[in-house]
Amino acid sequence: MLPNLITKSITLQDGREIIIETGALAKQADGSVVVRMGKAMLLATVVAKKDALEGVDFLPLSVDYQEKFAASGKIPGGFLKREGKLSDYEVLISRIVDRAIRPIFPDDYHADTQVAITLMSYDEEVLPDALAGLAASAALAVSDIPFNGPISEVRVAKIDGQLVINPTPAALSKASLEFIVAGSLEYILMVEGEASEIQEDEMVEALQFAHEEIKRHCQAQIELTKLVGKEQKREYCHEKSDPALYDKMRAELYDRLFEAVSRQIANKSERSALVKEIKDSFVASLGEEHGFETSLIGPYFHKIHKEAARNLTLETKKRLDGRNLDEIRPIWSVVDYLPSAHGSAVFTRGETQSVTTCTLGTKMDEQMIDGAVISGYNKFYLHYNFPGFSTGEVKPNRGPGRREVGHGNLAMRALKKVLPPEIENPYTIRIVSDILESNGSSSMATVCAGSLALMDAGVQIKAPVTGIAMGMISDSKTGKYAILSDILGDEDHLGDMDFKVTGTEKGITACQMDLKVEGLDYSVLKEALYQAKEGRLHILREITKTLAAPKPDLKPHTPRSFMMWIPKELIGAVIGPGGKVIQEIQKDTSTTIVIEEVDNQGKINVFSANQTNMDAAIRRIKAIVAQPEIGEVYTGKVKNIQPFGAFVEFMPGKDGLLHISEIKWERLESMDGVLEPGEEIMVKLIDVDKKTGKFKLSRKILLPKPEKPEVKS
Repeated sequence: MLPNLITKSITLQDGREIIIETGALAKQADGSVVVRMGKAMLLATVVAKKDALEGVDFLPLSVDYQEKFAASGKIPGGFLKREGKLSDYEVLISRIVDRAIRPIFPDDYHADTQVAITLMSYDEEVLPDALAGLAASAALAVSDIPFNGPISEVRVAKIDGQLVINPTPAALSKASLEFIVAGSLEYILMVEGEASEIQEDEMVEALQFAHEEIKRHCQAQIELTKLVGKEQKREYCHEKSDPALYDKMRAELYDRLFEAVSRQIANKSERSALVKEIKDSFVASLGEEHGFETSLIGPYFHKIHKEAARNLTLETKKRLDGRNLDEIRPIWSVVDYLPSAHGSAVFTRGETQSVTTCTLGTKMDEQMIDGAVISGYNKFYLHYNFPGFSTGEVKPNRGPGRREVGHGNLAMRALKKVLPPEIENPYTIRIVSDILESNGSSSMATVCAGSLALMDAGVQIKAPVTGIAMGMISDSKTGKYAILSDILGDEDHLGDMDFKVTGTEKGITACQMDLKVEGLDYSVLKEALYQAKEGRLHILREITKTLAAPKPDLKPHTPRSFMMWIPKELIGAVIGPGGKVIQEIQKDTSTTIVIEEVDNQGKINVFSANQTNMDAAIRRIKAIVAQPEIGEVYTGKVKNIQPFGAFVEFMPGKDGLLHISEIKWERLESMDGVLEPGEEIMVKLIDVDKKTGKFKLSRKILLPKPEKPEVKS
């Protein structure tokens, strides 16, 4: 019996169609949809518990995006041959969806909720990550889970000067900007992407263009909800309340907290200690038999503290640490800090610090990517580490989490836009940022330190990149708002927006935005972008005091590279049977040699930190690939003797026949005693057989020709 399918379609501006269907698969989930575009199919499910756990005052939401290898007709690599933990690529998509939908749940909804999005079928003309947010929202739309959506996500790109939605992978390769944008019917909620040094107005134009498409997706989901009959959502009561306790705390603590934040203490630890002292004294004043719900003291205190801190900024235009709204914390930086690294830098801004290294490797060090959708090799990657001590916490080191993966990816996107073209850069580049202190925007510190480390390593980047984290505090009732440059960790938690922008002096290279409240007017967004630009340029001026441009040369201990091109048909000669020739050269010269076919030619890169070794390897390669020229004289080695002459190796891998008649001017009756195998002789290439390509050599032509005896009359 066929299931009762309910479908809704969305037609993109270029005529392609997105179809949302529900009612066929995963019907025991609270909500389940399949989103189709071409041959691409994503299954999205959502399940939520009816009740919240005791004491939970947040939304325990998990979002997992996974791509099945069978979706693209592949078998996973590795020993187990099955899908394992999520790849970094899948983690990044999961984070994007999470950041888009999390703020849309009701503030008082705390039930454990899980969204699972699975790529079931792949289409090489469709990028599935742009459909994941739509699929997650549609699954919520057909469920009874409380959700203030719908939302959707699209990819917007500018290709050949035109803005397009959800372009094909081939078209995307030519884009000058690329953003994943999430939004509701009314507002933009999340932005993540990169650009080729674009201007602020161009970015706003792209976001507005994306939002118009998002509105159509949201309207389709509203209609789907009605078709399914899920307009009524489940009732819930996940928060305890004690109005008497809150009123008492508000009356006793607000003024004290406002006075505390008004002191504008720059040191984070001192601020935290002062706030903790106020809380501890209030708890002590209650005594043992106060009759209030003790578990609510923490959430209520945080709420009142947040109100006081926000009002300080809105009313006085001052901040927790005493800075003006657009003021950047003090900056210092240094390069070449780690003498054995290929490139290194320390960047410190306020209480945030990154020590970043740049390591230059060969093609052998490329990152291999084996995914269901994306496979290949990556020559530039950035790793971000965030140990517990950076915030004064005790935390076990269990490898990078989703936050570390996301922050590293943002910094990588910011920096890759200024790398030299691959044809000019033979190196695999690895950047590692170790955060040693953190109080606001360690990812942007990574961008700044990464720029300095690249330049210190001698990588000829187009221009240094800097980044800044912007925040916002707003009051919807009064219409007041304050845009904050270079936000603190506390301001990130207390504020309504986290907006990171990176770029060069010329323009924007990457951005990431998350809104914690509904609504960001485009005029405010533009204001934030231009304030961010001033901050970026200020930071740029500071780091260029340390190093303004890439160093002209690599460090002495960095492997040098020499690149040469050879005819395609000579690749085999350099490699040799089973790799014998190239392995022998590498062993004898202590070099690393990479040879590959590019554009129907052979491309050879030789790497060595020792110039003498490199020169030796280059000479041997050139000898192998050198082309014999008729008329040239060579020093050859006799390989074997035949009755009719000798075969002589006059160039590496190239033998020619030295006929018995070309050895001496005098006539030779036989080869006995004339030449010995291994003997070195001078020969001249006199001809190449046009049909067989065989080489003809002469020795006698290099010898004086005997004079003819005079004939007596």
